[in-house]
Amino acid sequence: MKGVILGIAGAGLIVYGGTVAYLTRFDHAGGPKLAAESPTQNNAAAKAAFEVIHEARCDYCHTKGADLPFYFHLPVASQLMQRDLDQGLRHFRLEPVIAAFQKGEAPTEEELSRIEEVIRQNRMPPSMYLLMHWHAHLSETQRQTVLNWVNDERRKHYVARDVAPEFTTEPVQPIPESWPVSADKVALGQKLFFDKRLSGDGTLNCASCHGLDKGGVDNLTTATGIHGQKGPINVPTVYNSVYNVVQFWNGRAKTLADQAAGPVMNPVEMGSHDWNDVAAKLTADPDYAAAFERIYPGQPVGQNTITDAIAEYEKTLITPDSRFDLYLKGDKTALSDQEKRGYERFKAIGCSGCHSGPDMGGGAMEVMGLEGDYFKARGGKFTDADDGREAITHDPLDRSRFLIPTLRNVALTGPWFHDGSATTLEQAVREMAKYQTPDENISDQDVSDITAFLKTLTGKYKGTPIDKLDASAE
Repeated sequence: MKGVILGIAGAGLIVYGGTVAYLTRFDHAGGPKLAAESPTQNNAAAKAAFEVIHEARCDYCHTKGADLPFYFHLPVASQLMQRDLDQGLRHFRLEPVIAAFQKGEAPTEEELSRIEEVIRQNRMPPSMYLLMHWHAHLSETQRQTVLNWVNDERRKHYVARDVAPEFTTEPVQPIPESWPVSADKVALGQKLFFDKRLSGDGTLNCASCHGLDKGGVDNLTTATGIHGQKGPINVPTVYNSVYNVVQFWNGRAKTLADQAAGPVMNPVEMGSHDWNDVAAKLTADPDYAAAFERIYPGQPVGQNTITDAIAEYEKTLITPDSRFDLYLKGDKTALSDQEKRGYERFKAIGCSGCHSGPDMGGGAMEVMGLEGDYFKARGGKFTDADDGREAITHDPLDRSRFLIPTLRNVALTGPWFHDGSATTLEQAVREMAKYQTPDENISDQDVSDITAFLKTLTGKYKGTPIDKLDASAE
């Protein structure tokens, strides 16, 4: 009997070893390949990083349409693994990163930060995958190769002009002091931003929801519109929105001008019904008529010109010179020891994987409840607003995917999340860690430290700290 058992075990090992050997050949033969003419062929750091990603075959779970190993197609196994594939696609899409390698371009700041996060935490490839793909285990040298490439791309493409040398490869950079704009359009757009004639009954303006003295929001759970109607979703801040890759929580607007158009005509928000009516009210004012003719000669006053001017003004609503910016610029006394510790924990836990770049957000869209069932824990009805990006793309992979909010001035923009369910900054920190990172239960000390760090992100508008602005600030 002992011999039989040993024989079976030996046969099993032979089959297992043969399968691993077959998969090694299959993995190396397939997957994305750098084109011979790709500029990355002449970039040693980028080429080495691409080879690491290919060796691990990250494309299996993070791209659509990959040629999968045979066991992905076996009965029962295919059903079990489909969930892993879906989760891989919901967590991170590798296609744009591969495209950047092929073109010799830099991935986005958010893509670099997400890659850095999983490499530093040694989370990928997962253990079950490594049981069948031994070669995919990343050595310390391979992991450092990827991190060196991330740092190289940041230095080349994303480093702020005035950052201190020791912070050139940080996932967060100082906000620039200004954004290139047309001064005439800004002046017109500023006037329009505060003009209640854009609303249907003359009671609301853009600042009604985006108070410059309230962190660019209204500090309500969801917006209040015309005739006191309640909107379905929390108001995102207008400050630093120029950095967003798309606008609105579900990304339905591609530009600031598109975003400015939405609330004006929304019957629950500003309640106007026709852009011609809005234009008529504005041009009845001689000053407006003259300004539009001077700035947009030959163009009719309407949605395009009105929203273009508002968008130009909103480009100026940036908030540099927070205490954290000063720290990144070399002032080591700008932060306390607790605040510095909070920043380090912010990165270690994985928050900087999404909240990166000068705006610390806005660079991508992410699933709410990526690492846990946020909506089940929250309770209550799952609303249309909870659909997120899926409402626009109708792709199930985009269910509850939202624009990553900026963390700039975050201490002032509560209540937090798309549904306004977090009523304290400490609650927001704890729940983000629980539902968006692998650290399900962070310590009270971590919550305290990270919260302290986040409070250093309050910046200045036109030289005045935005928590010191009054309600008439324009």
